[in-house]
Amino acid sequence: MASKPDRSAPLPTEPPEQLEQHEPPEKQMLSEQAHARLRDAIMRGDHAPGEALKPQALAREQGVSLAVVREALVRLVGEGLADRLPNRGFAVPALSDRRWQEVAEARRTVEPAVLRMSVERGDLDWEARVRSAHHRLARTPEYLPQEGRNYSDAWAEAHRVFHRTLLEGCGNPVLLETFDRLWTASELARRWSAHRTPERDAVAEHRALEEAALARDADAAAALLTRHLGRTAAGLQPDPPTD
Repeated sequence: MASKPDRSAPLPTEPPEQLEQHEPPEKQMLSEQAHARLRDAIMRGDHAPGEALKPQALAREQGVSLAVVREALVRLVGEGLADRLPNRGFAVPALSDRRWQEVAEARRTVEPAVLRMSVERGDLDWEARVRSAHHRLARTPEYLPQEGRNYSDAWAEAHRVFHRTLLEGCGNPVLLETFDRLWTASELARRWSAHRTPERDAVAEHRALEEAALARDADAAAALLTRHLGRTAAGLQPDPPTD
């Protein structure tokens, strides 16, 4: 029987920034660099879903110590971008992992309700920010030139800012923090989903969301967002078995 990911590890008793203060600056810098490189590689799809992340091999590739790579991998586990498997080290989460559907369900439950509040409460400054965020998203190329369907970091950030800005009119920082956590947990899965549903017109979906929000149509905006998030989740359904 395959080992299940261990997600019950105790959280550190100090915030990460306090923990880092006890480390030499050189190790801090190496750890940050290793984490950033591994995170980018996973997001780019350099490591396939379910692929083992071998600390020794990664340490050789990056020219850093095993301890630095292990620290980076532990951080990735906390971000939902890696699993720690009992007696098997680390691995990229599997495409079939139930967590993706659970996160998608949480987003479909929370975000349309927050968007409804945002549409009802948002002021003129919020309207201007929504229009600006959508303009930047629409004008930013989604994929890197000459690299197939590899997302550009600029587009990924514009995408996050647009979705968050839509919700900021709610005026509730606790709900916005919930969005931030769910977004981080789902970003890798969203990229996988896009690769599995290339026929999707995300440009039109985002434009419709902007229009409904600025028209102050809370019902339409919430329904569009529910459908938008549902299409992402549908791209993560396991493929049917083949004979």
